[in-house]
Amino acid sequence: MACLDFSYEESFKLVSLKAYLAEFISTLLFVFAGVGSAIAFAKITENAALDTSGLVAIAICHGFALFVAVSIAANHSGGHVNPAVTFGLVLGGKLKIVTGLFYWVAQLLGSTVACYLLKFVTGGLAIPVHSVAAGVGSFEGVVMEIIITFALVYTVYATAVDPKNGSLGTIAPLAIGLIVGANILAAGPFSGGSMNPARSFGPALAACDFSGHWVYWVGPLVGGGLAGVVYSNAFITESSTDETESERVPLISSA
Repeated sequence: MACLDFSYEESFKLVSLKAYLAEFISTLLFVFAGVGSAIAFAKITENAALDTSGLVAIAICHGFALFVAVSIAANHSGGHVNPAVTFGLVLGGKLKIVTGLFYWVAQLLGSTVACYLLKFVTGGLAIPVHSVAAGVGSFEGVVMEIIITFALVYTVYATAVDPKNGSLGTIAPLAIGLIVGANILAAGPFSGGSMNPARSFGPALAACDFSGHWVYWVGPLVGGGLAGVVYSNAFITESSTDETESERVPLISSA
């Protein structure tokens, strides 16, 4: 059974500070590309809301951007780029709670800076926010986000965290990007396909629109937490009590 780690000494060491910076930069780049693709498509398409090619383009952009964001941060922070991934790793006993909280701060700041930069460089164009579609209730939106975030964090564990993944570790960022793109294609027209509280928070803050925002915290955190608990207890058996924080931070060190 995975145990939560409440210690904090390692959370303030240089290696951890570098990890927070890596999370800030990678989340900024991911959100800038992802939200930017939605803004760009809306600008060049007369009726973007009814153009199905936009869903494909935005899903591909998010998948590519996350592949890169995870890859560039992997050897420093593990390349979480998502509070739900961090939460799943904390519940799975793979990251200290205090370190996880600082990861959240870095991720939320990265997303916020990205959205305000987009607002500036696009001449004040509207920042699109996540919301459930017409005819879809908040509860259904939460369940959708739980399922797709479970798939994401389960993929993270299977390809990047599990010490038995072998050569899978080398393709972990690609697998993570692909599952995000696929989930956006499946869930985008219903819940928005967030899977990432930071990805939803930055746009909501920049647009001053937090209506229904709770869906994109509750769903992803429940889904990510479930994936972390299930995978760590069902498939990871060896103890990691002798590992230091500096050894555990780069969860995708082979990328």
